[in-house]
Amino acid sequence: MYYIYILTNNTNKVLYVGVTNNLPRRLYEHQNKLIDGFTKRYNLNKLVYFEEYSEIEMAIAREKQLKGWVRRKKNDLIESVNPSWNDLGANFFI
Repeated sequence: MYYIYILTNNTNKVLYVGVTNNLPRRLYEHQNKLIDGFTKRYNLNKLVYFEEYSEIEMAIAREKQLKGWVRRKKNDLIESVNPSWNDLGANFFI
């Protein structure tokens, strides 16, 4: 399976859209700041949205689509399934 996901920081000010084939591992990497870059610099470790795909091409196309959206549209997408902006990542580590 492949996943597109949206991360934010504790204040929900910055968003990051990514794609991976192993969401629990990737969340661990973000949360423990194992990879230098945008998510580490802005402390993005709260999973607020994700989608699952069986084909990598579909996941990459969706990632590119979301990255092209304005912030308000991304907020609306997140709030359609996670209106409180809860951290959904905890569910992957139970």
